Amino acid sequence: MFKLIKKSPKTKARLGRFSTDHGEIQTPVFMPVGTQATVKAVKRDQLKDQIGAEIILGNTYHLYLRPGMEVIRGVGGLHKFMSWDRPILTDSGGYQIFSLSDIRKLEEEGARFKSHLDGSEHLFTPENVVEIQRILGSDVMMILDECPPYPCDHQYVEESMNLTHRWAKRGRDAFRQTEPLYGHRQAQFGIVQGGTYKDLREISSRQMNELGFEGLAIGGLSVGEPAELMYEITDFNTDLLPKDKPRYLMGVGTPANLLQCIAFGIDMFDCVMPTRNARNGMIFTRNGTVNIRNAKWKEHHKPLDPDFPSELSRDYPFSYIHHLFRSDEILGLILASIHNLTFYHWLIRKVRQKIEDETFADWYPGMMATLEKRV
Repeated sequence: MFKLIKKSPKTKARLGRFSTDHGEIQTPVFMPVGTQATVKAVKRDQLKDQIGAEIILGNTYHLYLRPGMEVIRGVGGLHKFMSWDRPILTDSGGYQIFSLSDIRKLEEEGARFKSHLDGSEHLFTPENVVEIQRILGSDVMMILDECPPYPCDHQYVEESMNLTHRWAKRGRDAFRQTEPLYGHRQAQFGIVQGGTYKDLREISSRQMNELGFEGLAIGGLSVGEPAELMYEITDFNTDLLPKDKPRYLMGVGTPANLLQCIAFGIDMFDCVMPTRNARNGMIFTRNGTVNIRNAKWKEHHKPLDPDFPSELSRDYPFSYIHHLFRSDEILGLILASIHNLTFYHWLIRKVRQKIEDETFADWYPGMMATLEKRV
């Protein structure tokens, strides 16, 4: 399903192609987060035609609780439910359960938790998480794992990792013993854990690879650790992963994070940052990050970047965008969300071009420095 096409000289960056029955995904790729079967404030056609999203992410935990599996199965799967004909990856819900630490309990059988909606009790097991994702019908499903917090001592991370490994074996068996429901193929990705401990990362990478998943994710990062430590562990971990499978860094991150981790050999990313930051007035641009709520933009009567392909940058004076946010107008959230996702996809396409013409290694450090500036 994955083909490695080209490597970048002087870095570990790579071009690849991941094939699904809903279309081919060119890598590196960024996946907009559609947690509840919607990318917030963005319509389907905008995702496809303006932004150019090749794949989006949905979340098993949230969709299981609402609208529920009867609804999803009744309509014929998540693609039909949200009228999306391109690939979908579904997270198993492990991270959401991790974030519910006060109302969940981890057991050998699985993760027992209370719904954040109504307090009802539920159990996710490695097996029923596969069953739920069969009903969702995603092109890529993730295994159930435990994501340990940061900081965390070596003993806890090791015990957590071993639990994830036992769950992974059960989840892989369940995947192999069941069939897709809607006539298209599904892939299953394993998740490498081990926190910030390199010895554990080595063990986890080896054991996940032995289970024969179609791809492998690096989990347990972007949970509060310093960026430099995330970079160190990512760089270390990609050397332990097979070259012929996609590598997915979960929950990362800023535009600069993406560039650095692509240089370390990551192929796939997801993050709520483009849309969440947009709703808070943070705009990503080719010259750095803008806080549109700042008073300095009140009388900036020109477009921010007339040559950039988004309405927010091209068609409106920035004083108007500032006005929308200061007035709490929904249009501001919509324009900013579309713009930030457009920016992320523009950046990924630029990365692919630079890898293709073998200039990525010389280009990305300067671009990282620019993207980390505040305008």
